[in-house]
Amino acid sequence: MESEAVESEAVDSKAVDSKALESGAVESEAVEPAGDLSAGHLSAAQDRATGGGPSWRAATPPLEAGRRYRYRFHAAGADGRGRRSRWFEVCAGEWRSDGGTLRVDGPDPVVPGTAEWFVSPEGAHRVRFALALAPQEHVVGFGERFDRVDQRGHALDAVVFEQYKDQGATGRTYLPMPFAMVVGGRGWGFHVRTARRTWFDVGASTPDRLLVEAEVGPEASLELAVYEGPPARVLDAFLAEVGRPEELPGWVFRLWASGNEWNTQARVLAEMDRHRAEDVPVGVVVIEAWSDESTFTAFRDAEYAVHADGSPHRLADFTFPPDGAWPDPKGMVDDLHSRDVKVLLWQIPLQKMRPHPRGQARADAEVMVREGYEIKEADGRPYRNRGWWFPLALMPDLTDPKARAWWLAKRRYLVEDVGIDGFKTDGGEHAWGGDLRYADGARGDEGNNRYPVHYAAAYGELLRDCGKAPVTFSRAGFTGSQAHGCFWAGDENSTWAAFRHSINAGITASACGVLYWGWDLAGFSGDVPGAELYLRSTAMACFSPIMQYHSEFNHYRAPLRDRTPWNLASRTGDERVLPVFRAFAHLRERLVPYLTEQARTGLPLMRGLFFAHPGDPRIWDRPAQYLLGDALLVNPVTEPGATTWDTYLPEGRWADVWSGQVHEGGAVVTRDTPVDVIPVYCREDHWPRMREIFTP
Repeated sequence: MESEAVESEAVDSKAVDSKALESGAVESEAVEPAGDLSAGHLSAAQDRATGGGPSWRAATPPLEAGRRYRYRFHAAGADGRGRRSRWFEVCAGEWRSDGGTLRVDGPDPVVPGTAEWFVSPEGAHRVRFALALAPQEHVVGFGERFDRVDQRGHALDAVVFEQYKDQGATGRTYLPMPFAMVVGGRGWGFHVRTARRTWFDVGASTPDRLLVEAEVGPEASLELAVYEGPPARVLDAFLAEVGRPEELPGWVFRLWASGNEWNTQARVLAEMDRHRAEDVPVGVVVIEAWSDESTFTAFRDAEYAVHADGSPHRLADFTFPPDGAWPDPKGMVDDLHSRDVKVLLWQIPLQKMRPHPRGQARADAEVMVREGYEIKEADGRPYRNRGWWFPLALMPDLTDPKARAWWLAKRRYLVEDVGIDGFKTDGGEHAWGGDLRYADGARGDEGNNRYPVHYAAAYGELLRDCGKAPVTFSRAGFTGSQAHGCFWAGDENSTWAAFRHSINAGITASACGVLYWGWDLAGFSGDVPGAELYLRSTAMACFSPIMQYHSEFNHYRAPLRDRTPWNLASRTGDERVLPVFRAFAHLRERLVPYLTEQARTGLPLMRGLFFAHPGDPRIWDRPAQYLLGDALLVNPVTEPGATTWDTYLPEGRWADVWSGQVHEGGAVVTRDTPVDVIPVYCREDHWPRMREIFTP
């Protein structure tokens, strides 16, 4: 493949950084595979679109700032025939000290003289500047981050990204935020007030500088909010600006159960029967494979008349065959409610278009396009999902009040008639492309990151309007998501590394104000985890805001990959699995009142030790330790084969919740850790009221 750059006077152009381009004409041998583009669904889809091989990148000759160019690609196919792409246009830009306005709300930490603007004839495109870092300061936040708690010495960006598994290895995340707190020095934090993409070099290039770079829009301005004080005060100021978590009912703190192959009413009820038979209390069942996966509103096998105008159905409009997958959805939900089990149904914010839709799905797609309810490309065409998951699907524009009302009305009967209690709001990260157009006037460069916020908020609005608590369960989010429901840490493999990364995710998401957070304990993907990983993960999940297990679709192949404790016991042959899981499930039930009380404190439930002890440098030696509310310090066992585990106890006096032994803080303590024990310590002044939870 060859590329060439040719000067042109094209008006519609995109800016590139002239300083970042290499010199010299590009020949075929200078074109190299872009190795990092395989990280994530979208990139994988792009790779497959080119025949399964890698994507490619090339260096251009030097470009003169301010001049327009065009280029195209030449390629030789396998048949030996040469091919040429259409012409593309680009305009070279440059970094300058002028070009826009950087405003600081609060004490100004910007290093003088570091603010620069990337400018082309079309205007300013980016701004970058530096913040000073003191030697002892640690930087935590940026949304849910899997790779580490303290980002000092590393670089990252903030863009919603569908990173399917291995988030800890790639640095990508479904739930980023351009917010962080700086701990260990004078105490401060910052929020880059934008929904556009931002980049952060946290002392990676220059040890005493935090470098910020951000896209800007036509207004050529950016605002940086700066907060002073310890972490709790910084977070409080941030949440006052972007929205605080809404209190949810106590049942969200009970055990959640789910499996992608629980795809019939009989199977769901059988699994709930098994929970009861095995004396494993469960509070929530999440049913993913309930719908026809065409409309995402009708139960699979349901019979009904198509509403050609796209108007909503009610439960009475459906007939459910007695021998079908879901013969009586309302009866099932009523049965589960009689067992004190709440029900969530899975959703996706897409109108499926492949294979070619028929029936109600076709009618709904036609309504979306005719009424303009979908997100649009810059030229007004409907946006078609570019990812591999439900490719080419339409995506409802939830910033449009009419589109949102239409989309939610089609799901209202599930709440009002069937009686479900919430939605698993999966897949909010499918909007790709900076030129997309939203009804509220936003382009994709700012609207795409906001989409998952609007998504969870819309479903919460539906639930609230139907008299239910706004319980949504999302994986994607951005600034503002704190106010909308519960979150889980996306899809992960059943590995020890993923376990460790999930703990980082919980601590960092909580540091940004996400209150109701959980993960698929021991992972949901691949073969079942070993008994030790499963039980260590169960123990940690018991002391997380949301405790839930889940497993991926495995095409009904035997042996089962369900993450139920009885399946794990059967698959591993380890007789400890079921009794230990049962014990933690009962402990979780006893923790519910404490978790419900602590959710009202205004602080995150799961919080790093830096919240209470920001000036203690020793807490950073063990960043996976965290507080669960005001009373408990949790230190998960994250290495296989560990028989003892060290815990650093900060100042104060701490009671071991399993033995009652009291330890003086400011020291490392070691305790035995069989698989039914996770190191947990209670502040001594809370121990009298907490003791009965652990010694019923």
